[in-house]
Amino acid sequence: MRGANTIPDSSEKRKRTMATAYRADHVGSFLRPAELLEARHAGASPERLRVIEDQHILRVLAKQKELGLDIFTDGELRRRNFMSDLIDAVHGFDTGEAVARSWHGTAGVAVSSVTGVVTSRVRPRGRMTAHELAFLRTHRPGAIKITLPTANQFPAIAFKRGITDKVYRNHSALLWDLVPIIKAEITALVAEGVPYVQIDAPRYSYYVDPKWREYIKTEMGMEPAAALDEAIRADNTCLEGAHRPGVTLAMHLCRGNNRSQWYAEGGYDAIAEKLFATLQVDRFLLEYDDERSGTFEPLRFVPRGKTVVLGLVSSKRPQLEAKEDLVRRIEQASRFVPLDDLALSPQCGFASTMEGNLLTEEDQWAKLRLVVETTREVWR
Repeated sequence: MRGANTIPDSSEKRKRTMATAYRADHVGSFLRPAELLEARHAGASPERLRVIEDQHILRVLAKQKELGLDIFTDGELRRRNFMSDLIDAVHGFDTGEAVARSWHGTAGVAVSSVTGVVTSRVRPRGRMTAHELAFLRTHRPGAIKITLPTANQFPAIAFKRGITDKVYRNHSALLWDLVPIIKAEITALVAEGVPYVQIDAPRYSYYVDPKWREYIKTEMGMEPAAALDEAIRADNTCLEGAHRPGVTLAMHLCRGNNRSQWYAEGGYDAIAEKLFATLQVDRFLLEYDDERSGTFEPLRFVPRGKTVVLGLVSSKRPQLEAKEDLVRRIEQASRFVPLDDLALSPQCGFASTMEGNLLTEEDQWAKLRLVVETTREVWR
């Protein structure tokens, strides 16, 4: 049996056609070239950085086209990390002194790789991605994707006791001040004709890993079940009004990706039925690159007409997967989700932070070439 799945009507079939249009997908971020990293570390002017960014965005767009991809991003090359667009677009985040006093992240990771600490009420100061979209729309070789962080990302890691609680009484209060900011950006992108909006959501992994479920209780002061319900409500609120013909809304569920590291493990079993049935997206990008991700069995709860993008190719390590192994694993997944509702991608981006994962650009492009070649063989 397929859990919540049902036979789609004609309107659902049209939606499915859009949701599965991009068989070869990727999570969005690409490795930053050395020239760009050096310029940032050297304190180059915004004007100089813009010239370098433009040059390399044109290069990665051309490379995506050469590889045969049908969906294009700018590689998040203008960002310090996958969520810095929000941090830069709102008042309230301190990435300096407050971080130095409270951050306890991975040794040696630069401040550019973290979210900062909320030290005052968050309020928008401008659009999140308008500066990225204008150039991308002008130079796109095809359909474009814009990636955004989930609102749920920030209360979990930017709320620090003794600092943030002087402004917000708890994590939930901060969350619901962030929701309208993300919602407004999604609404604007869809209104501007962006055909694919992807939400990056690492915090759902808290609910599949026992150590992070305990963190929710002890550090966030919430019961995991209640916190999961609230997280889904928050993301669905952000997506309200964005569903329309020709638009794909997607959610990427991440287990951590900073400098080829990870922070959570566990299969989707604990959250699958509730998450897949109630998150109002067309497409789930799921990590399945190693045993930490569990089995494909939880995919039986994905409703028909929604696409599962299997993240079978690792963006963390340089070793290239064997195509025959990918084909075999896609076949295994198709026992729980029809092949027509599947797609393929790397498990995450190649550079969730600007420092990037521990592989080369040549490795990165080889991985994406493998994704494209595999999809052409499986979905002829």
